[in-house]
Amino acid sequence: MTLAQLEVLITLDECRSFSRAAMRLGTTQSAVSHALRALETEFGVKLALRDASGVSMTDAGERLLLRAREMTALAATMAQELGDAKELKTGTLRIGSFGPTSTVNLLPPLLAAFKQAHPGAQVRIEEESDEVIDEWLLQKRVELGFVVVPDERFEVLPLVQDEFVAILPAGHALAAHKAVPVNALNGLDFVLTEAGCGPVIVPILQKNITLPKVLYHFTQIISILQFVQRGLAVSVAARLALPDAPEGVVYRPLLPAQPRTVGLACLDVAKLSPLARAFWETARERARAQAEPKAAPAGKIQALRDASVGV
Repeated sequence: MTLAQLEVLITLDECRSFSRAAMRLGTTQSAVSHALRALETEFGVKLALRDASGVSMTDAGERLLLRAREMTALAATMAQELGDAKELKTGTLRIGSFGPTSTVNLLPPLLAAFKQAHPGAQVRIEEESDEVIDEWLLQKRVELGFVVVPDERFEVLPLVQDEFVAILPAGHALAAHKAVPVNALNGLDFVLTEAGCGPVIVPILQKNITLPKVLYHFTQIISILQFVQRGLAVSVAARLALPDAPEGVVYRPLLPAQPRTVGLACLDVAKLSPLARAFWETARERARAQAEPKAAPAGKIQALRDASVGV
């Protein structure tokens, strides 16, 4: 068993395809198959199954994956600490992100600052839903990930205060309000997002004794905005998950306010690799700078709330 073979197994699990795994690893499909067969021969068990839907791990494969991720992560940390990467000149950092909130609003400035300080470092970012990012952190598939605070399973560095807003047709009666009472959505035709913040929206409605007519379940923000724009429904989403409101659509804060804090998370700050620790410190410094008192109201959410009133 070699670290290279374990890396193949990990990549195969993530890609669910021999061809995609080979492309990511920069090798051939036959080399991926050979590495898998070598592991299966050594352990005497079947580790992966291939069918029409792709590649899936057996129970034995899943058990080996947990250890494989630990071993490859430890090897990467050792290489960073003992080789040229001790000074953060090289190495790879894996980060999990959950859509526009973190990928569009948080990551670009953080990544730009980090790359400027450590130009030789490679950062690999994978995007999935909130729940999947949580699992990736627990499985050590990624070393850092963005999560919704609080989450006692992780050490979390809060980065931004977000809020849930009503998404309304510009001509809707509720659009005339500066903020929309949650219970005003009762009985209205509604689009419920099936993306990451979807499971949070239902409790918000229930807590406020609000029962809209949920006629549509969409995962794509663009689909939600199209239906709202055409006057077919209203919706609710986290503000930082939304683009600027298109023509014919307005965003309004909810009453009572429904805040959401997003932060950077890891399993244990003390055990982070040098690259991950450096990224963590970059995020900490940026959060500290943004938290400094200013003469005028600051922060993207406040600015967006003020702007939405005049839409």
